[in-house]
Amino acid sequence: MISIDLSGKVAVVTGGIQGLGKATATMLKHAGAQVAVNYFDDAEGISRGRAATLAEEWGGNGFVAAADVRSRSEMKQFYEQTKEKFGRIDFLVNNAAVLRDRSIKNMTDEEWDTVIETNLSSVFRASQSVTPYLEKGGRIVNMASISGVIGFYGQANYASAKAGVITLTKVLSRELASKGINVNAVAPGVVLTEMGESIPDAARQKMLEQIPLNRFGEPEEIASTILFLCSDLSSYITGQTLHVNGGWWAA
Repeated sequence: MISIDLSGKVAVVTGGIQGLGKATATMLKHAGAQVAVNYFDDAEGISRGRAATLAEEWGGNGFVAAADVRSRSEMKQFYEQTKEKFGRIDFLVNNAAVLRDRSIKNMTDEEWDTVIETNLSSVFRASQSVTPYLEKGGRIVNMASISGVIGFYGQANYASAKAGVITLTKVLSRELASKGINVNAVAPGVVLTEMGESIPDAARQKMLEQIPLNRFGEPEEIASTILFLCSDLSSYITGQTLHVNGGWWAA
């Protein structure tokens, strides 16, 4: 019997208090890893409430703290806190992302900049900053998207960022190979998270018609792919993007 046991390992999952991030953090934790997640402390306090709930669920076996992925200094502090608490860092899952959908005709500079900064530039900064902390044999897993391959209407910012993540993954894999760190990406299709469920019904139906498995993905199905990429079973895989989308490929 082959099982994945991450006991003694430590994972950092950005944006890990909801959606795919939370599903991933939970699955890595169930596999035995100790997990640290960060969140953006929004003015409304919504994220703070979710973080408090998650911290209470995990007790002393996890670490939840505010840190803006766009800030190199805040992420470095978060890594320091994680290492101080758990003694090491083995995995970084770059999951944090935002949506600001609008047609190119109507998209503002702020909507473009916010998405590129959060969904692409932060992956560069978080990965660059974590490298000195990662153990040999460590993993970086970046969250890409089918949008970065197909390019959905109204997602010039999001699709561009996710396409950038796919290419950045290839570069990082080459540059970090000598340090014994594997870098891969996961490109989900539409997944039943808060973000996925925000897609208008008409658009969701058109998408569903293009998926051979005739359903959207579950968060745990993406998380299980990330679990595999963090395990020793993926030791000879680096620089790759695994497409987890139910067979959805559109011209």
